[in-house]
Amino acid sequence: MRLLEDVRVLDLGSFITAPLAAMLLAEFGADVIKVERPGGDPFRAFGKGTYSPQFQAHNRHKRSAVIDYATPDGLAALDALVRQADVLVINTRPGVAERAGVGWDRLRDINPRLIWCGITGFGPDGPAAGRAAFDNVGQAASGWMSRHRATDDPRVVGPAISDAATGLYATLGILAALHHRNRTGQGRRLDLSMLEATIALGTEPLSQFLATGRPVPVFQRAAMSQAYTVACADGRRIGLHLSSPDKFWHELCRAVGRPEWIEAYPRRMDRVGAYETIATRLNEVFATRPCAEWLSLLGRHDIPFAAENTLEELESDPQVAHLGLFGQAEHPVHGSVRMPLRPVRADGSREITLRPPPELGEHTEEVLRSAGVGDSVIAVVVGRASAGPGE
Repeated sequence: MRLLEDVRVLDLGSFITAPLAAMLLAEFGADVIKVERPGGDPFRAFGKGTYSPQFQAHNRHKRSAVIDYATPDGLAALDALVRQADVLVINTRPGVAERAGVGWDRLRDINPRLIWCGITGFGPDGPAAGRAAFDNVGQAASGWMSRHRATDDPRVVGPAISDAATGLYATLGILAALHHRNRTGQGRRLDLSMLEATIALGTEPLSQFLATGRPVPVFQRAAMSQAYTVACADGRRIGLHLSSPDKFWHELCRAVGRPEWIEAYPRRMDRVGAYETIATRLNEVFATRPCAEWLSLLGRHDIPFAAENTLEELESDPQVAHLGLFGQAEHPVHGSVRMPLRPVRADGSREITLRPPPELGEHTEEVLRSAGVGDSVIAVVVGRASAGPGE
């Protein structure tokens, strides 16, 4: 189900934001060429060798071509790819792409139909534009971190949020620009930053502040939504989200054997105001029985709930198994590579030909030859790639 099978993408990115955007396009069938400098994406080396799990997570379904476009031959080879490309995505500090010869103004002259997507940390200009930025910086600057921190513990939990949000918004912008180009034939320059994307992701508390002018307490969203995470007697946890219908609150009170709470907190705003008290009382109740018993009770009462799965438990979850969310592809060097599948189905199908993440430079000659690059230039480009950076 290759909805983007006629789209060719050049991924000049590293780490997460640009590679994630390119991979999402690849999951819908786009031909994505990951263009790497000698040495490759630094994420490759987060484990042993050049095929770390972190790299695999953001580079499925791509081909890899190593091109040192800091050299005249390398830049000429890259230009040949640009002429055939629909999209180019890159994440750097402002000005870096331009100095490397891969900025919008130069590449637009080569291919006026190109969608050029440049991702930065803080935006293309402004007082903070030149600063380095990674995920936690984006979370801090955007206000997101302030919404997910209730203690002074300096450790950071959870997967990357700012990086992921930026990759998702970049994909959305690219698809919109492709739609526009299909109508007009005109390429577009797209700019977005981790700061802007993560602010956009936090629209609910931000909109509440803009509407009221008052600070929004950290637990305000959970209180308004009546969301809880409770610990059972065996240490397992359950997530509850009652939302606004009274019926879910009533059924929860009956399920946990506390029907008197229905009268104690009859209206939703009563429960919102008593959020912390209710949370404490629920935790005390759920601590009296193991998780399996509570799951059975909650299921009989039609309450919005789920047991907290660890990553190790996901595949054994009956619903996850039913949905068929995992697949694998064979790599000639690394063997079977397992991966989650895209979450979107088209006409009931999420099937595409699975391609494992590429080894560094695995497709360099293939990619250059298909772009019409001559043998002499290919020999120089491949030779420099083999020599490595600085040699």
